[in-house]
Amino acid sequence: MLVRDVVVRNRAGIHTRPASMIVRAASKFASEFFIQKDGYEINGKSIIGVMTLAAEQGSTVTLVFDGADENDAAEAVVALFEDGFGEVD
Repeated sequence: MLVRDVVVRNRAGIHTRPASMIVRAASKFASEFFIQKDGYEINGKSIIGVMTLAAEQGSTVTLVFDGADENDAAEAVVALFEDGFGEVD
């Protein structure tokens, strides 16, 4: 199991577009993927789950990956957060 803390960098937070990017990236891997925020844990491969987090700019979320390809999955998803989902600040 891999656990990574990331900060939401883009101004609008995790709205529909970033949520879909997260789900699309995570769904390419067999590993289970969960996102934790403020005591809640959701399935990171569920668009509805990701959107219900209401993760705004500056919030920290914990990404949990578990499976045979967890390293690759973590790399792909963490890169999205680090890039601010390609949104210009």
